[in-house]
Amino acid sequence: MKFVAEIDIMPLPALLDPQGKAVASNMGNMGLPEVVGVRIGKHVTLEIEAADKVVAESKIVEACEKLLVNQIMEHFTFRIQEA
Repeated sequence: MKFVAEIDIMPLPALLDPQGKAVASNMGNMGLPEVVGVRIGKHVTLEIEAADKVVAESKIVEACEKLLVNQIMEHFTFRIQEA
């Protein structure tokens, strides 16, 4: 079976996000002072071949933990569906 995973990788809440802070600081200059608390992360889309959804999910977690996510500074969530 083929699955598509949408993975969101974000900085841990306790860590500073200098890129998000820079964007939030400039929102006021752009006439958007209501926009605050910006956090910037990454979005990854993967296609995966697996016997079933449980196997696909375990492979996605493995890919995140081994390659895609720096677990010292980031956390991840994902959604998976059949392609």
